[in-house]
Amino acid sequence: MKVEDIKKILVVGAGTMGHGIAEVAAIAGYQVYLSDISQDILNSALERIRWSLSKLQERGQIKESTDSVLSRIKPVVGLDKSVSDADFSIEAAPERLDIKKQVFSKLDELLPPHAILASNTSSLPISRIAEATKRPEKVVGMHFFNPPVLMQLVEVMKGDKTSDETAKITYELAKKFGKQPIMINKDIPGYIVNRILGGINIAACILVEKKIADFKEIDAVARYKLGFPMGVFELMDYTGIDVAYYVSKSREELGIKDDIPICSLIEEKFKNNELGVKTGKGFYTYPAPGKYVKPELPKELADKLNPVLLLAGAINEAARLLRENVATKEDIDLGVRLGLGLPKGIFQYADELGIDNVVKALDELKAISGYKSYSVDPLLAQMVSENKLGVKTGVGFYQYGKVEERKLNTIIIRIEPPLAWIILNRPERLNALNAELISELDRALDELEINDQVRVVILTGNGRAFSAGADITSFVSLRPIDVIRLRTLRNVINKIALYTKPVIAALNGFTLGGGLEIAMACDIRIASEVAQLGQPEINIGIIPGAGGTQRLPRLIGKGRAKLLIYTGDMVSAEEAYKMGLVDLVVPANRFEDEVRRVALKIAEKSPLSLLAAKLAIELGNEANIWTGQTLEATLFGLLFTTKDVEEGVKAFLEKRKPQFKGE
Repeated sequence: MKVEDIKKILVVGAGTMGHGIAEVAAIAGYQVYLSDISQDILNSALERIRWSLSKLQERGQIKESTDSVLSRIKPVVGLDKSVSDADFSIEAAPERLDIKKQVFSKLDELLPPHAILASNTSSLPISRIAEATKRPEKVVGMHFFNPPVLMQLVEVMKGDKTSDETAKITYELAKKFGKQPIMINKDIPGYIVNRILGGINIAACILVEKKIADFKEIDAVARYKLGFPMGVFELMDYTGIDVAYYVSKSREELGIKDDIPICSLIEEKFKNNELGVKTGKGFYTYPAPGKYVKPELPKELADKLNPVLLLAGAINEAARLLRENVATKEDIDLGVRLGLGLPKGIFQYADELGIDNVVKALDELKAISGYKSYSVDPLLAQMVSENKLGVKTGVGFYQYGKVEERKLNTIIIRIEPPLAWIILNRPERLNALNAELISELDRALDELEINDQVRVVILTGNGRAFSAGADITSFVSLRPIDVIRLRTLRNVINKIALYTKPVIAALNGFTLGGGLEIAMACDIRIASEVAQLGQPEINIGIIPGAGGTQRLPRLIGKGRAKLLIYTGDMVSAEEAYKMGLVDLVVPANRFEDEVRRVALKIAEKSPLSLLAAKLAIELGNEANIWTGQTLEATLFGLLFTTKDVEEGVKAFLEKRKPQFKGE
């Protein structure tokens, strides 16, 4: 049989998933039987389908009339010979193995020999379900996501005896439905997406149980550091803590063999009937039962926990699935993006976090929990031994641009596409600025500006300092007129301020004097928690001479700027954050990884829109609001002539990540 031979589809079960699947099939043009145990259930399902179709029509997502689509759905009470001409069946009955086996036994008896029998189960083994039939080679998993009409992902999973032909036809049928399928080559409980989600949820519970973090800190990391649409515990509240409880309880029953017990946090909430949004209280409190309001989470909570601890278990599970050929890395990542709504696939996260950091986090999780399940998967161990650590080495689960590193006299240039690092490299002098360093920095900026592989430039220092300021020993012989004529540092700083690519200052330590003046010209300042900042020039009888008296007041206000400049005092990274001098403070032990994470997120955006935004902010900030708004409107209009906008709109409609080229 070929997918083109499928004309009639039977959907068994008219509940939330079943009626949605029937609607999807009918919209795709198929004749559909929708079966359930009573006419009342079917009538309710048809009304919900009618309502859904009307909404799709209002939004212009379907061209046919509601009645036309509905005419292709025939309700059937029970299962009898009236459905015996169906070419393909999709079972969406309750998640009980005994019920599903009864349904499949009846389908095997009623449907023609060529018919494929698919199950929408999200957890039960396909091979066990297939035991109820005489055609196990034609039994397959076809897992839709809720709501089926809106969610793009369909997981196609083979049972132990499912034929390649059956899996291929099911995959192609999902595409005919307008969905994006992924192929799972082995019968595994929970498919791909729920196993990855389970790894995240389990880690979150352990971290709270062991008092490494509280649930709000976990959710803040998920939202603000990892870009999740919801926090981990927020999502449990939203979907129902009872659901999380039953899933946890069923792990052993489903054949998931590990030493991880049910999460005590979930168990306690379940026993207290604090089930989340549905009861008005779960981990968070809601205005009323059934009324969801997004919980408020201060951004600073996200700095309390290393994000890799939350994802390491899920990455370990994904590595095992890949190593055992359960699915391809592309399908695993696609499933995570479409099924969980995450901005990146789990392997993309791994590459950005660093495979070595993932391994360290797994060791830490194993140590604090005692669970052998956190033993490092052999694939991850092999990658570390081969220095395939992800973005920072140019290869991980994916290939990145070749990492190039050149050492000049006073700076190091490291290119790891789409990022480039300029590392001030006079550590014995705390990266003090002399004429040679300024000249090399100037040339490096020019070189990287025209390098199409580079989307974001990061400035940082080697050793204990970003830069402790000007090298006074190289300036002591200068006359006042020479200093005024010495425009090189000011020119470099102004170049950074209007650079055509985003520039991040990664403040790893002392950031003083001219070093702070360079940092203030950058677009974003990320400070290590051990960094100290200041304009100490007053202490030797001078004042900032490369823009410090101008940029500092604009960033933190005149009063605070005068206080810093007049006293010459240094402030901690945390104090600098509170006054607005730095934009983010991160722990020293993961400083480079956090800088890279932010830079990579920016690098995904359109280079043209980033440049336009920078010009609008920088130039507009120096003009009156009317001139600034005119500049903004002009740049806004110009962007609509670019191919990047076409790609962005197209990607949005296709629900995928845009691939901007800067054109």
